Amino acid sequence: MGRLKNKLIAKLFTQFPSLVERWVKNTAPFPFKYITGQGKVEGIPWTTLTKPIKDCNIAIVTTAGIHLKSQKPFDMKDPNGDPTYREIPRDTLKEQLIITHDYYDHKDADKDINIVFPIDRFKEMKEAGEIGDIAEINFGFMGHIDGRHIYTLINETAPAVAEKLKTQNIDAVLLTPG
Repeated sequence: MGRLKNKLIAKLFTQFPSLVERWVKNTAPFPFKYITGQGKVEGIPWTTLTKPIKDCNIAIVTTAGIHLKSQKPFDMKDPNGDPTYREIPRDTLKEQLIITHDYYDHKDADKDINIVFPIDRFKEMKEAGEIGDIAEINFGFMGHIDGRHIYTLINETAPAVAEKLKTQNIDAVLLTPG
């Protein structure tokens, strides 16, 4: 019943954007002090690039629920989501990817994964000399994370992926939502 409800809500939000606006307006911000012990997070964590984008190694991190068909799907039964991630190699064929996410309407992304995971566009940009290189390993998350899983995401999963990005010498990350 939970998956059906999620799909219905996603369909309604897609059809009626004003419902999303109302939901966002009436949803209290998450109390980060409870999760991080550091109080409210202010501003956007941002680091200025130190070299031209044409010389940067770039990764894609998506919260669109994308993963390889051969990998374990994201857990759609847990109402709090799934705070884990999936590694997506740069040279993965589009036909090997799938979206497991009930919290948005991804019928268009199912037809063209580049809508939420623009790997082909990045390959074109690399070939044109517009970017330096593409991460050998990119990352897929499920975007709906709530309750106890927020702690896991903030304090375990996200730092683990950040470390993996550092080991690949990534200069910039494109974060795509679902």
